[in-house]
Amino acid sequence: MGGCFSKPKPVELKIEVVLPEKERGKEELSASGKGSPRAYQGNGTARHFHAEERLPTPQPYPSPQDCVEATVCHVKDLENGQMREVELGWGKVLLLKDNGEFHALGHKCPHYGAPLVKGVLSRGRVRCPWHGACFNISTGDLEDFPGLDSLHKFQVKIEKEKVTVRASKQALQLQRRTKVMAKCISPSAGHSSSTNVLIVGAGAAGLVCAETLRQEGFSDRIVLCTLDRHLPYDRAKLSKSLDAQPEQLALRPKEFFRAYGIEMLTEAQVVTVDVRNKKVVFKDGFKLEYSKLLLAPGSSPKTLNCKGKDVENVFTIRTPEDANHVLRLARGRNAVVVGAGFLGMEVAAYLTEKAHSVSVVELEETPFRRFLGERVGRALMKMFENNRVKFYMQTEVLELRAQEGKLQEVVLKSSKVLRADVCVVGIGAVPATGFLRQSGIGLDSRGFIPVNKMMQTNIPGVFAAGDAVTFPLAWRNNRKVNIPHWQMAHAQGRVAAQNMLAQEAEINTVPYLWTAMFGKSLRYAGYGEGFDDVIIQGDLEELKFVAFYTKGDEVIAVASMNYDPIVSKVAEVLASGRTIRKREVETGDMSWLTGRGS
Repeated sequence: MGGCFSKPKPVELKIEVVLPEKERGKEELSASGKGSPRAYQGNGTARHFHAEERLPTPQPYPSPQDCVEATVCHVKDLENGQMREVELGWGKVLLLKDNGEFHALGHKCPHYGAPLVKGVLSRGRVRCPWHGACFNISTGDLEDFPGLDSLHKFQVKIEKEKVTVRASKQALQLQRRTKVMAKCISPSAGHSSSTNVLIVGAGAAGLVCAETLRQEGFSDRIVLCTLDRHLPYDRAKLSKSLDAQPEQLALRPKEFFRAYGIEMLTEAQVVTVDVRNKKVVFKDGFKLEYSKLLLAPGSSPKTLNCKGKDVENVFTIRTPEDANHVLRLARGRNAVVVGAGFLGMEVAAYLTEKAHSVSVVELEETPFRRFLGERVGRALMKMFENNRVKFYMQTEVLELRAQEGKLQEVVLKSSKVLRADVCVVGIGAVPATGFLRQSGIGLDSRGFIPVNKMMQTNIPGVFAAGDAVTFPLAWRNNRKVNIPHWQMAHAQGRVAAQNMLAQEAEINTVPYLWTAMFGKSLRYAGYGEGFDDVIIQGDLEELKFVAFYTKGDEVIAVASMNYDPIVSKVAEVLASGRTIRKREVETGDMSWLTGRGS
């Protein structure tokens, strides 16, 4: 708990250097985990975990000299439902009052460092204003994603109407708490050809599944395999920050996997899954038996299918190496981006200060049109045009022309010819499920893996999560949907792990996503597919607005820029099971929504 009154309570801390908070606009680029060396290779050979490789564990009982105590306010200074940051000398704490009780927690979201005081307090939890992660106010535990770590909870006492907070100095400086996890005690770990749990795919879904199993006390063998060369990393950052290095993107350091016995197989491609014999075969012939399987293979980017499609210097952005390579080729040169969706627009925005010219080619008439609608798309397009990005809309690529094998020109169907030294293709993705075609595991006509609310496939003991699944979205009448976003993958990985342990958990999270361009963030919550109207409050031209996406008389999604914490507030309302009616957002009176508290 990080406190030190009379009875010492156990404390769980993770040592980590916390960098000073960057200015507000840089929120998306701050790294969530530092210092992971290159991925170590796994090939099924022996990897024993020795005690000296374990993560350092601080003393469970902080000594009095490790503690700091301060009187922070009068009991009447905070109303129910209010939050404020208070200073303890060694760091700040988030103090809040809920149902007459005071709680003190870490003040920054462990995901990207957002100030939680600007978030939403509702139903016994605080929701981050930037990306929607939720923390239980009684325990500090992470209850909804993104991110991996929880908050410290500090001790509060009230004497003579004064509120005093006591905390360990170490906890104040860390700003994050990794939940207590079991270690692997399986004698076969690291060398036998069978595992209790096999996880295929080491994105957010795969990693959260492994961590949840350990948090829930599971101490048998877990093998996590990935096509990547790297340990799990924050792939959502690649297109926002093309210069990011693998170690800056790492979600956990190498020591973490060793300490908790989560075995990583990198550059490991599964070619067949034999569900009858509960066995997978890897490309190099290595075979591994499992008793529970999670499929989280993600998706594969679509590529151009035009004349000259194989010329050099045409990229989809899938790995840090891709991103770094694009940046090297684009510096001072001409870059063409094909596709004005999230990935394409993030790359275009990032390259404007680096490249000589940036052009975007798109089939629709405005960027993000299907996702954000015409008016929001147009406002964003204007922001890009003001930053020297040229758009070629309602056309597509006819030919890629090369000189000496390297890209030189992109020819459009509109007969326009664009000079190009590098081309980034962001035209969508398909589920990476080809290896499952003969397995008996159900796939739909588009190659997605349908699962139920417990993330179970049609085969007992086989679960699936992440970008490659369709699942029933509880608050849209259990409509089967595919939501290929970072937060949803985390949530699905957790539910899959809980059900491997027979906890009967169901997926019920409200989708939440974000994008960052030119230091500005757009946040989005809900599921807007099939919206028939968009109601905009605020000023689109100034990019200070909130857009409500409606279908019939119901609000099904919301997007905002410079309007925090409105999207987190709407996400909380939707998560509570309440329907928001169109008429409630048409009036422009949003007091029902923006008021703090429940």
